[in-house]
Amino acid sequence: MFRRTAIAAAAAALLALPALPVAAADDFIVVQSTTSTQNSGLFDHILPMFQDETGIEVRVVAVGTGQAIKNAANGDGDVLFVHAKPAEEKFVADGDGVLRQDVMYNDFVIVGPPADPAGIGGMSDVVAALQKIAAAEVPFASRGDDSGTNKAELRLWKAAGVDAQGSSGDWYRETGSGMGATLNTGTAMGAYIMTDRATWIAFGNKGDYTIAVEGDERLFNQYGIILVSPDKHPNVKAEQGQKFVDWVLSDEGQAAIAGFKVDGQQLFFPNAGG
Repeated sequence: MFRRTAIAAAAAALLALPALPVAAADDFIVVQSTTSTQNSGLFDHILPMFQDETGIEVRVVAVGTGQAIKNAANGDGDVLFVHAKPAEEKFVADGDGVLRQDVMYNDFVIVGPPADPAGIGGMSDVVAALQKIAAAEVPFASRGDDSGTNKAELRLWKAAGVDAQGSSGDWYRETGSGMGATLNTGTAMGAYIMTDRATWIAFGNKGDYTIAVEGDERLFNQYGIILVSPDKHPNVKAEQGQKFVDWVLSDEGQAAIAGFKVDGQQLFFPNAGG
């Protein structure tokens, strides 16, 4: 009798406890994005603001743009936030995304060792600089990972009339790694490296490396954001994902992006709506 009474009392006590918000455990979205947005510290800066306002947690998968697009095309994510506009437009055209919109921009730079064996220091013509690197056959470290940075780099080699990948393993070294790892590898071997400026500013292992080439309009680096299509991928959390897209494009989100600085330098420049 005592045992039955104790069980009944415990059950009554549990029923008297306040109901917990069961849905809160599922109140998150997955954003497929690039290593530059993560490694630069941008997401650490803006995501807490979004979560404080909406209660929605954002879980970031930071990989190269090519892999991020593949992941999102497989339905493994709710939002795509990357920097390879032609590939992003194809993602939407294929029915995997709802609408591509500009978010922000910065630029790419080529960094190199102080000895500057190719003699490109201070140049602003990136195509001419790449031609000098190829002619001198001095080491160049490429991500080689189909990322947005890698895609942009390969377009520039093509514009320079150089088949850099044909020299892979010789003076042209493909790391198959993210930007931070490629910078570490490249600086260790005395190679030139093309990187987005945000990652370079935030990179903590510069040594005596400096920016060798910058300022060419062909180094412009645009980022875009896309809600993954819930029609093609029914598991997409369309409502929460759209809230994130809208917030990033809003005056508040754009101000948060503009306010992100490292060592007093602004890393990304918002341009939603063109």
